[in-house]
Amino acid sequence: MEVYDNREGASPVSETPERLKEVRGEIEQAADTSGRSAQEIELIAVSKAHDAEKIGEAIAGGQFVFGESKVQEARAKIPLLPSHLRWHFIGHLQKNKIRHALPLFELIHSIDSVDLAQQVERIAKEDGLFPRILLQVNVADEGSKFGFKPEALVESMEQLLQLQRLSIEGLMTIPPMGVHAGKSRPHFARLRSLRSELEQKFHLKLPHLSMGMSDDFAVAIEEGATLVRIGTRIFGPR
Repeated sequence: MEVYDNREGASPVSETPERLKEVRGEIEQAADTSGRSAQEIELIAVSKAHDAEKIGEAIAGGQFVFGESKVQEARAKIPLLPSHLRWHFIGHLQKNKIRHALPLFELIHSIDSVDLAQQVERIAKEDGLFPRILLQVNVADEGSKFGFKPEALVESMEQLLQLQRLSIEGLMTIPPMGVHAGKSRPHFARLRSLRSELEQKFHLKLPHLSMGMSDDFAVAIEEGATLVRIGTRIFGPR
């Protein structure tokens, strides 16, 4: 049962709608700078660690696509919110949470290994589902991050394409944290280049590049992002 109430006066005035407006303006500006249409770029409001009331403030600002990184948290929040919202999973997907995650999320950004993809395929077949996924790439080769190394993904792609239940729609990356946005540009460019390499080598289309967060989304858009994951700029600090 939906318990979120977005009627006028149901919640106090917040800064979230104005922040959303600012972010959308910056998305449009970045798209224009790179000769793209802002319609090519989808904003995912990263709502992890924010409660249903806070998400409601974003809904009041016209936002309907949200990103969560913990399945258990999402399972608690999603039933409290309007059913027309769309949910993306952006965190590391633990194998014991796959069955719970698949019905909740329209797109999983973080398939980071062949083994995880095979487990998702198995459970999807058992449950009659056809998940849409992105492949997470550890472009910077950071030891602390999940994801395929670019060369390993090229080598693994034939094996991944044999998984008939999975719809592979693109790539995702998280650049090194705490660096200036400009220093993220080579990582975003590398992901775009890898996407082109995979498309040509395997004769397929990978329409989505999920890259760019609060500090660097404008640069990511200039480098070809179609999905940007923005939390702090919209909701403020957690």
